Formats: sequence, structure tokens, C-alpha cells
Amino acid sequence: MHVISRRALLEFAASHADAARPLDAWFRTAQASRRQNIIEVQASWPSAEAIGGLTVFNVKGNSYRLITRIKYRTGIIFIRAILTHAEYDKGKWNGRG
Repeated sequence: MHVISRRALLEFAASHADAARPLDAWFRTAQASRRQNIIEVQASWPSAEAIGGLTVFNVKGNSYRLITRIKYRTGIIFIRAILTHAEYDKGKWNGRG
């Protein structure tokens, strides 16, 4: 799959150094894969959740949340946000907060 954009991952890792390796591992796995649906995504990332058209990944255990929109038909993953667990819980990423 094609991830748009790796820059978001690198920028987040620049200010959250402990997320650099897990985000890089996620990126490499995502780039090398071709998933057709959320069930196939969960085969690689069991904690991934589909929430209202978005797919949310836990990064570095439960420390960070990677929010994406996956277009399975075209094989593109759009990075929507990368948040700390506390920022995610405030709900601003999905219009709740």
C-alpha cells in the first residue's frame, strides 16, 4: 500500500523520539502490504479499529494513536493524525471534543 505521507510520521517522531521505531515499523509493514479490508489489517495489527470510516492503530503499545483513512480499492493509506493517548481521548480528532 502507498502511505501518504511519511513526513507526518517523521515530524511526529521528531518531537516524540520513543515513537520513531514503532512508527517506522508500522510504515514498512504498511508499505509492503496489500490489505483488502479491516479484517486483513487486523491480521497484522490486532488492535487496529475501524471507527467511522477511519482506521486507528495503537503505536508503541498504548502510548500513541495513528489515525488513518484507508482506501482499499486504490491501495492508499492517508495519515489523518498521530496523537498521544491523552490527545486521542479528548476526541478532537473525530469531532467529539
